Amino acid sequence: MRRIAVFGGVYSNHLALRAFIEETTRLGILERYCLGDLGAFGPNPDKVFPLLLDAGISVMQGNYDHSIGNGLTDCQCGYTDPMDNYYARLSYQYTYRKTSPKNRAWMRDLPKEFRLTLGGKKVLFCHGSPRQMNEFLWETGTSDTFLQRLAREFDAEIVVGTHTGLYWERKVAGLHFINCGVIGRPANDGTTHVWWTLLEETGDGVRAEFRPLVYDYQQLAEEMRGENLPAPFVETVETGWWTTCLEILPMKERTKGRY
Repeated sequence: MRRIAVFGGVYSNHLALRAFIEETTRLGILERYCLGDLGAFGPNPDKVFPLLLDAGISVMQGNYDHSIGNGLTDCQCGYTDPMDNYYARLSYQYTYRKTSPKNRAWMRDLPKEFRLTLGGKKVLFCHGSPRQMNEFLWETGTSDTFLQRLAREFDAEIVVGTHTGLYWERKVAGLHFINCGVIGRPANDGTTHVWWTLLEETGDGVRAEFRPLVYDYQQLAEEMRGENLPAPFVETVETGWWTTCLEILPMKERTKGRY
């Protein structure tokens, strides 16, 4: 049966990306997809590009990649809180400065979606939602009706996205919706590991398995300090709890965190 590894939100975490490549290679999973947002949050974004290219990972464009590739003034992250936007600006400005012109141009031309057939089902990979790159689809804050409408309008039976930073899945009326998580920072769960998703064909569709990924978070934290990145970002790496990007969370997701 076919097996695919999917992840989002590298967020410049080259150490987690290297750990992901090593783990999936060891498991014999060489069909791998990155659903975008290569930069932001972490240090030295140019370190992720050779890893992605050398491993032959299929990469799509996230909102961060679109912004940096096209020289926009912000990340188009979709935040509404002033403090979240303050930290988003700091992160974006740093990432833009530290991304080479060659890599900016490469991101500008990345595809905005992937389509494939898996387990006899029509699968659509997107960044935020099928209709909007920076749209947030939530485990608890997005209705079944809306998800069904998206699948119908974009001709998909399985929709896989990222963007929110939190992995989840929901099955609705024969449709399957999956957030594959991110490998750039923890999932606001008090652990230092990050998450990716294994998709496996079954007799009647696709099974999603969310898999934790251990990497050298202490080394990443030291590198972040060396680059003078915001202390709240470093705290998240070291504790597993989000300190920013919280106001956008639905109430149930927010109450699972520390802040």
